[in-house]
Amino acid sequence: MKLNNVADVLVMGAGPAALCIAAELVQHGLDVQAIASKSPLEPWPNTYGIWASELESLNMQELLKYRWEDTVSFFGDGLGGKGNICTNHYLDYGLFNSINFQEALLERCNGLPWQLETVDNIDFRERETVVICTSGKKYFARLVIDASGYKTPFIRRPKHDQIAKQAAYGVVGKFSSAPVEKNRFVLMDFRSDHLNANELEEPPSFLYAMDLGDGSYFVEETSLACSPPISFESLKARLNLRLSNKGIQIDEIFHEEHCLFPMNLPLPYRDQPLLAFGGSASMVHPASGYLVGSLLRRAPSLASEIAKVIKKEPLMTTSQIAIRGWKTLWTNELVQRHRLYQFGLQRLMSFDETLLRSFFDTFFKLPKKDWFGYLTNTLPLPRLFIVMLKLFYIAPSKVRLGMTGLLINKREKT
Repeated sequence: MKLNNVADVLVMGAGPAALCIAAELVQHGLDVQAIASKSPLEPWPNTYGIWASELESLNMQELLKYRWEDTVSFFGDGLGGKGNICTNHYLDYGLFNSINFQEALLERCNGLPWQLETVDNIDFRERETVVICTSGKKYFARLVIDASGYKTPFIRRPKHDQIAKQAAYGVVGKFSSAPVEKNRFVLMDFRSDHLNANELEEPPSFLYAMDLGDGSYFVEETSLACSPPISFESLKARLNLRLSNKGIQIDEIFHEEHCLFPMNLPLPYRDQPLLAFGGSASMVHPASGYLVGSLLRRAPSLASEIAKVIKKEPLMTTSQIAIRGWKTLWTNELVQRHRLYQFGLQRLMSFDETLLRSFFDTFFKLPKKDWFGYLTNTLPLPRLFIVMLKLFYIAPSKVRLGMTGLLINKREKT
């Protein structure tokens, strides 16, 4: 029997993760409450990219604002990273229409109101969880899901000495000449002919860029993962240097983007009574930094399991419900895949600029279904092992040594 004033589930957060899981829970007919320090109607500040086939598999491709067929990368040739050899990916890439995406999720929430509160403490009881806010107000639910992001103080996880973060500084605007060819998307431009010898020894970064049409472009200098992270000031300087080396100036800025998030955050303890989803649940892909595709794929199964437990097992404790949720969100297979990706990221973080370019040049020589599955975390565990072995087999000798940790480069020496 449902307790008075006790919701089935309370969701914390107002970003893509919170809206994804809240929408699925509402669709399963649960009594859901939501709390966030800002309104879910407030526009999301960042852009979200995704491979178009990920959305097509979910029948959500209409949420894309931009879509490119011409998707490429540049890794340079020779030790200096120069040259214009183009790696074609032959796979459509897109950017979400963030407003439409946000509105679509809110519509699936069926008018669910968000309480604008700041959570101060969470009290776990046998049959309910109490969320205590700085205002003094208390909210009660059988289960609480923290989808407020990786900075949450409420999710317990092992300590990690070296948290690597992906950092990026980007500009949407108009330029003195085109930084990207017409109708083209550039996933990674690692060409380094604008850098001097000393700069080549610094942690590497690449250009992520696209033609938005109407004479506007999005260009972003990105550091895949680094601890400590590269500062926004340094990334901005690198972007301007990259552009000026080509004789390109920024004429008008419509939007500046600053991205910073952890890539190797340890998985949370999966026996705690507070469930997590999104960045707070370490769902960011350690190899690519992608998250939204995973949110969309994994929210339905998690919500289905929670709904089944709450509806059919009314005497189950809040801890038992949370543990069932953790087991659904992080199956044994997903945990093992995550560990493999984290191992791979740890090796990549030791690569200098030359070695990293060589690695990615090799990586995209894999069959498309393999590198796509790797970047989207959709390869079954046995296949992931095979793909990683195949990558090792076809890699140049120096990349192999780097992958095994036997090659000590200048970055590791310092």
